[in-house]
Amino acid sequence: MTAVLRPTAEQQYAAELAAIAAQDDRQRPPNWNLSPQAVVTYVLGGTLSDGTVISPKYVGARRLVEVAVGTLVTDRALLLVGVPGTAKSWLSEHLAAAISGDSTLVVQGTAGTSEDQVRYGWNYARLIAEGPSERAIVPSPILKAMQSGAVARVEELTRMPSEVQDSFITILSEKSLPVPELNTQVQAVPGFTVIATANDRDRGVNQMSSALARRFNTVVLPPPATEDAEVEIVVTRAQQLGKALQLPAEPPALDEVRRVVRIFRELRNGSTVDGRTQLKKPSGSLSTAEAISVIANGMALAGHFGDGTLGADELASGLIGSIIKDRVSDATVWQEYLETVLKERVEWRDLYRACLDASGE
Repeated sequence: MTAVLRPTAEQQYAAELAAIAAQDDRQRPPNWNLSPQAVVTYVLGGTLSDGTVISPKYVGARRLVEVAVGTLVTDRALLLVGVPGTAKSWLSEHLAAAISGDSTLVVQGTAGTSEDQVRYGWNYARLIAEGPSERAIVPSPILKAMQSGAVARVEELTRMPSEVQDSFITILSEKSLPVPELNTQVQAVPGFTVIATANDRDRGVNQMSSALARRFNTVVLPPPATEDAEVEIVVTRAQQLGKALQLPAEPPALDEVRRVVRIFRELRNGSTVDGRTQLKKPSGSLSTAEAISVIANGMALAGHFGDGTLGADELASGLIGSIIKDRVSDATVWQEYLETVLKERVEWRDLYRACLDASGE
């Protein structure tokens, strides 16, 4: 099999899914590959009765994941909401992989998403030759999920135009999709459901109508509650990325990851960890996902241009690139943080000097 840069969740964790399914003796909803309890085990990790270790895919409150899975058992769709980098898409993908064995039925929401991408399109060669027919229909991922009883995913729902969002109302309420050209409709098979994601920062882009919002059960994914939890997430994902990208670098040292996470959390929260110094917040979100990117970028620099060990010099450029999005306001925020916080931490002087060098100062 040809190697791919990023396998889907069901490909990457096929062995774990098979092990869980083999020992899953609980009731499974129609067309579900696993029982709801087994889906939670797959997402949060654990040890099976035969000793098989299931790696955690999401680090967070168990009850939150149980509510999300419980929603999908009912006739309600699931909306995952949170600030950037709270693993909304990641959790959505793994839920779909565990439930349906297919996480690829995805509609990506953008300003250019059309109603055809939600409903169906047409093979115009067949349409001209044969006229409207079932064979001429090009099904959307949503329509495919309805026909097979699978989970469909909708990324960045609120980035879609309002009229496109509203095309979901009939699908979610009636579990059917009218095809007026054929004077018929497609009715969803048991097991069909939708997991959508929305960004807290996009509330003003295309606000959902109340009619559509009522069709979803909303679960808010919070940022990691503690520094230790965020460090754990960053270390795990950075190691996975390093392995997938075959980076010739050592796994990142815990101390280096903690420095990046602490800087991000302090700037994100607007105060130092001890609460003594108030800080200006940058324009970016400084999410956990961006912290992972900084570490992975540093590992690439260390592996290909350094001695293989991640250090201050490798972190500096990634930090600056993540924090300074606006060249004026963010540069001021970062400079203030450097001089009032980073410089005063004696054990971080190497990172302070590396950041000054990377800034050309």
